[in-house]
Amino acid sequence: MQVPFLSLKTTNQVFETQIVEKLSEVVQSGWYILGEQLTKFEEAFATYCGTKYCIGVANGLDALTIILKASEFPDKSEIIVPANTYIATILAISNANLIPVLVEPKHDTYLIDYQLIEKAITAKTKAILVTHLYGKCCDMDEINAIAQKYGLKVFEDAAQAHGAMYKNKKAGNLSDGAGFSFYPSKNLGAMGDAGAITTNDDLLAKRIKALRNYGSEKKYVFDYQGYNSRLDEIQASILSLKLPSLNEENAVRRKIAQRYLLEIDNDKVLLPPRNTINDDVWHLFVVRVKNRELFRNYLAEAGIGTDIHYPIPPHKQLAYQEWQNLSLPITEEIHQQVVSIPLNPTLKEKEISYVINTINNF
Repeated sequence: MQVPFLSLKTTNQVFETQIVEKLSEVVQSGWYILGEQLTKFEEAFATYCGTKYCIGVANGLDALTIILKASEFPDKSEIIVPANTYIATILAISNANLIPVLVEPKHDTYLIDYQLIEKAITAKTKAILVTHLYGKCCDMDEINAIAQKYGLKVFEDAAQAHGAMYKNKKAGNLSDGAGFSFYPSKNLGAMGDAGAITTNDDLLAKRIKALRNYGSEKKYVFDYQGYNSRLDEIQASILSLKLPSLNEENAVRRKIAQRYLLEIDNDKVLLPPRNTINDDVWHLFVVRVKNRELFRNYLAEAGIGTDIHYPIPPHKQLAYQEWQNLSLPITEEIHQQVVSIPLNPTLKEKEISYVINTINNF
C-alpha cells in the first residue's frame, strides 16, 4: 500500500468545482487586488478567530514582519522567540531590524518553555513571539502574565494553528497580534502563498493596513516606509470557500491523531502528548525516534511517506552564523529525532491502520 505524506491534489479535489467557479467570478469582476473578495475573507476570518481585525497579506513571513514593524519598536530591540521553530519566525524579527533571543522548548510539547523566558529578558526586550508549533497552543496564560509583569507585547506565530484552542479562545486571539500562513499545506490552505494578521488593537491594525500597501492609507500618500504585501483576490476567494469546512477538517485530524495516540505501541517511538487532543488541530503528527533514518527508510520501503519538521535548528543554519557556537541541547535533540507521519483529512481508515501496524512492527 502507498500512503503519501501529503497530496495537495487530493486535498483540493473536494473543492475543485467551486474553486473553478470562484476563479471565473474573480476574473469576471475585473478587480484583483484589495477588493470585495479580500474584504469578505478578512471579515469571515476575524469572526472565526474572535478578533476585531483580520488584515490579509502576501504570506506568513510578511505577516510576522509587518506586525513587528507596526509595533514601532526601536531598532535592535530584543524579541524573545522559541529556539525550536521554523526559521520564518526568526527571520521576521531580523527583517524588522530587531534582535532574536532564543529560548529553549519544553522537552515534551516542543513549545517555548515559559519558565525560561524571564531569564532571557533584558532592558532591551520589547516582546515575546511564540510559535503554536504543529497545531498546539503555547502556555499563553503564563506567557501573558510574564509579559504584563515586564511591560512586554506578546505576538503569536499561528501559521500551523488555524482553529487551535486555548481555554475556549482560538489561536490568533491570545495576544496583541498574530501572524497566519495559508501556504497550500496548512490546515486552511490557499493555492499559492497567502497570509493574514489578526489583532484587537485599533492602532496596530491601522498601521498594518498601511504597511502592507507600501505604507499608504490614501492613494499616492505614504505615511510609512511599507511593503508590497497584499493578499490577492484569487487566494482570498479560495480561502473564503474553504473556511466553512475548517472545523470539520480539524475534527477529522483529531480523530486520526486519537487513533495514532491510542494504537501506536512501540517503545522505540515517542508519541506527542495527548492532554490537549481536543484543543490541538494536529497540523502535523510528529513522533520522535532515536534512529530516525532507519525508521524513515523502513516506512519508505513500506510505501509510507514521512517528512522532518525540521532537520536543522535555526541556530545551526548558515543564515545565522553568529549563533553557530550556541548550545541549545533540547532544541538540537528534538531536531535530530523528529519525524512527521501522514495525517490529513483525506486519509482512509485502511491507510491509517496500515501506518499504525507498520510502525508497531518497527
